[in-house]
Parts: sequence; structure tokens; C-alpha cells
Amino acid sequence: MRTSWAAACLPIHCSARAAVSGFANRKLTPEEEAGMLAILEKALQQGAAGLSLGMMYEPGLYADVEEQRKVAELCVKYNKPLTVHPRAESKVSMAYPQLFGRSHLLRAFDELVEISKNTPLKLHYSHAIFVGRSSFKDKAELLRLMDELRKTGTDVTFDIYNECLGVSVITVILPGWYQGMSVEEKRKPFNRLKLAALVKATSLLLGFGFKDIVVAYIGPGYERFEGKSVHQIAREEGMSDINAYLMLCEASDFKGRVNMGPYSTKEIISDFEHDEHCLYMTDAWVEDHGVQNPAIYDCYPKFLRDSLLGTGDTMPNTVRRMTGAIADRFMLPERGYLKEGYLKLFINGTLVLDRGQLNEQALKTTGRAIRV
Repeated sequence: MRTSWAAACLPIHCSARAAVSGFANRKLTPEEEAGMLAILEKALQQGAAGLSLGMMYEPGLYADVEEQRKVAELCVKYNKPLTVHPRAESKVSMAYPQLFGRSHLLRAFDELVEISKNTPLKLHYSHAIFVGRSSFKDKAELLRLMDELRKTGTDVTFDIYNECLGVSVITVILPGWYQGMSVEEKRKPFNRLKLAALVKATSLLLGFGFKDIVVAYIGPGYERFEGKSVHQIAREEGMSDINAYLMLCEASDFKGRVNMGPYSTKEIISDFEHDEHCLYMTDAWVEDHGVQNPAIYDCYPKFLRDSLLGTGDTMPNTVRRMTGAIADRFMLPERGYLKEGYLKLFINGTLVLDRGQLNEQALKTTGRAIRV
């Protein structure tokens, strides 16, 4: 069935940064930074539900802690949540140059502590995943860090999806120094050799490799690659794994889509389902082409299943984590609860589907953007 929906917007730091400096891999000038912050502040003044940092993606990955802090300060000023996709969600990543020592996932959360400690920021961590088998053991320390941050006054929540894999852009494993290069520079033998060595070392330390990256979509003419791992494509094309991966990046203009895993375990998901600070989400959307993310079909049903089987939270809490708790977190008025006058009863309070009869006109007009 088609649906009409209301949208609460979280303006994106990446987009605002790109608006003033493109995808430049450098610190913003004072003028550029002021322009970026003005874009975000205007959005908050116009009713945005909060702001969003995407530290794993261009050009957000080029932002330092001070730039992130200024975005966080806007959210504090307007008492709105800041959602953050951290710079790393694995023990080892391409986000930091040091492959050994403190887990990159925990270093990424250290940045969030720096921008929010001792402030009343409503910080929302998206999402509690642990990419690669070596990352699973970071779960306990991540929860401890969240608890410590709450003690300083920061309001920290997080979300999960009920899948052990995830979807991302194909460039997600590339380091910032490589992504910031031109195509010509990326093709230079030395840069490719340096990248290949780094990827191999990271893969060994992480317990995650090209066998775990499955192509969802590259573009027209490349349908034969869909549903195959990068390693499988490399074998079919007579290439090394890294060269096959870079070929797919270039073929998709560095915009391809991949499904990857493992991101979590059933045991980790079950533990999180009982955490009072955890919300539920899908991290999924319907794509026009390619392999779909299974979470668009079965993520919420799995949470309900877990509740029924006793491995998840109680059914009232499970439903609330999908509805009312989210409306509360983002301060969405008249949403999330089955209450008289609330707009969620059908579609914004309007009867759209009644005993199999679809009201086409109502379907077209009941959704609207939400001013918060």
C-alpha cells in the first residue's frame, strides 16, 4: 500500500559544509565556518527537529572536533537533539592513522565526549553497531562511556536495528586522505599500493574483508555484479580484491551501494533491547534499483518477534521504542501515542484505508512536514 507521511527534518552538517566549501579536505576558513553554521541555525529557527553529524562520510569526515563542537552548541542553544553517525564503528577503521592501541570505535566516541561533556546536549548516537568480528567486545566499554557522559549532564541515547548486516555507500571503508584525492591521484601506483597495504592490515585486525562486502548497486550496465561479494567479483574478473573494489568505486562514480556484515550479533541486539536508553530504527529505505536492504521488510517484525519469544523487551516497551519514545526524543508534537486528537491514529488522524477501500484524495493530502 502506498503511504503518505509527515517528515521531521534533521538538517545535515555534511550538506551545510559542502554548501560552503564543497568536498575540500581541509579546515574551513572563518568565513566558510560562519556560513555553514548560519545555514544550520536558520534551519533550527525554521523548525528543524535537530541537527545531524555524519562523521564517517564526505565531507563530514574532514571536520575536526572544534567544528563538531560548534554544531553541538547550536543544538544546546535551541534545545534540540544532535544525532551523530560516529567517525568509526569498528575496532579498526580508515578514520584514524594508528592501527593499534585504543579501538577506533571508542576513539570516535571520545570525540563525542569532547563536544558534549558538561553540557545539557541531547546527544543521540546512531547506531550502536560493531563492524567486524573483532569489534564485538567493544560493546561493554561503549555503554560504560555513555553512562559516564550522562553523569556530566549530557542526555545520551542511541538506536539499533534488528539486523546483523548493514547498508552503506561503497566508499565507507576508504580513508579520508584517499577520498580527498582527484581520480588521477587515486590511480597513481604509489597511492594504490599504500591503500592496499592499509586495507590488508585493517582487514586482518578487524575480522572483516572483501568477502563480507556485497554489491547492492553500482549503476546501469553493472547489474551482473549485484548480490555478489567484492571477492567473488574479483575472481570472476581476474583481479585482486582491492583492484576489483576500486574498479567498482570508479564505475559507480564513488556513489555505489553495498550490503556488509557482520555488524552485530543476536546476543548484542538482545542485550540492547533491554537498555532503557535504546530506541529502535531500520536504517533502511526503498531503492529504485539493485539489492534491497532486508531491514525495510523485517526489522520491526523482528523486534516484535523477540518480545514474543522473550529475548527482547516487553511488548509495551517494544512498541513504545518504535513510536512514543522516538516522538519524545525528538519532541514531535501530537505524534507517537494513541491519544485523542493525535495525528497518528490513521495518517495524521485521517481515515485513509477503511475495510479495503483506499481514499485516494486523503492519501495525497494528509502528510505534511512537521515544524518542531
